Amino acid sequence: MERIYKSILQEQFASHQQMAIVSGPRQVGKTTLAQTLAGDDESRYLNWDDATDRQLILGDSATLATQLGLDRAHDALPVVIFDEIHKYARWKQFLKGFYDHNKKRCRVIVTGSARMTVFKKGGDSLMGRYFEYRLHPLSVSEICRKGVPRESEIAAQPQAIGDDDYQALVQFGGYPEPWLKRDKRFFTRWAALREQQLLREDIRDLTQVQVLGQMETLAQLLRAQAGGQTSYSNLANKVRVSVDTVQRWLGILESLYYCYAIRPWSKNVTRSLLKEPRYYLWDWTQCQDEGARSENFIASHLLKAVQFWTDTGLGKYDLHYLRDKEKREVDFLVSRNNKPWFLVEAKHSENEGLSPQLAYFQQQVKAAHAFQVAVDGKAVKKNLFEYTEPVIVPARSFLSQLV
Repeated sequence: MERIYKSILQEQFASHQQMAIVSGPRQVGKTTLAQTLAGDDESRYLNWDDATDRQLILGDSATLATQLGLDRAHDALPVVIFDEIHKYARWKQFLKGFYDHNKKRCRVIVTGSARMTVFKKGGDSLMGRYFEYRLHPLSVSEICRKGVPRESEIAAQPQAIGDDDYQALVQFGGYPEPWLKRDKRFFTRWAALREQQLLREDIRDLTQVQVLGQMETLAQLLRAQAGGQTSYSNLANKVRVSVDTVQRWLGILESLYYCYAIRPWSKNVTRSLLKEPRYYLWDWTQCQDEGARSENFIASHLLKAVQFWTDTGLGKYDLHYLRDKEKREVDFLVSRNNKPWFLVEAKHSENEGLSPQLAYFQQQVKAAHAFQVAVDGKAVKKNLFEYTEPVIVPARSFLSQLV
């Protein structure tokens, strides 16, 4: 299926010289996206995991340029795609040299299943040579838009998503293959293999961690408490490692797109708590509790929106949660250019009463909107961003106005 990222990358290469670094979790569609862009005669695709391609990358730079046809005239600049290049120990030095010598002869896309900006310590800087794009699973809005991006942050009206498509998204997640197949037995096997590859192969290949069994235990604990308050000491006791080790391992799981952290917002909040971040899973289907899965589902949509808006240059956006010393809390706060924009309280059912904490914190932080988003809510057609006071809204409509 067509992804919104394709036209974004095509637009970048029509206007800018910089490389595009596209990262995201395993099986999210990075390679498919790259191969789609490499489908014409003016594009070249190299995969580090392919032995022949790897030898080209490791060989002489002039020979590589010749093999890619960069020494010949073209009607349009070729697009050269390096897939999983972060597995090469000297990847940054290689990209810097390749880009500096060939930036006027081609455009470059780099893809990887790890946050490549994390694996960049030492060596030469790539500063100014790339723009970063973070590829997310499918979302309500992307399914509705069928690959067509828009210029504004928020859609003027909710878009309709089919009930089967929406239920498949909640049940099977936003990774394209299981979402398209919608087969429970396939999904069970696919999810188990994906987790094995991430927790075993990726950690072994990209880090110095040797005790993979304990890392898997930490991942299981995250699944059980996704969205809850984080206690590094409790996690350390259960995994039987130090607090410093738990924090380092959580950083590794973040960099490999297993989980992500949402940190508290403290500005303009009376008696706010500066607590540890809350962790959510990139694959919300791995949350066993229905309420936790609904919260993770909403969190992932909000994270995709703030990162997409930031990556495409609309401004600086971020995602936080709110909690004070009286234990009042709201699940999410979306900020725009370092100022609160809207609050979101995630619920599974629309029959749950409106949380009074929304009005309390909206007044505290002066956010323009406050939503209680119900995953099982029935669709509405009204522009939900016309509401300025707290309101219960259906997830399928609210999320369709995002990314």
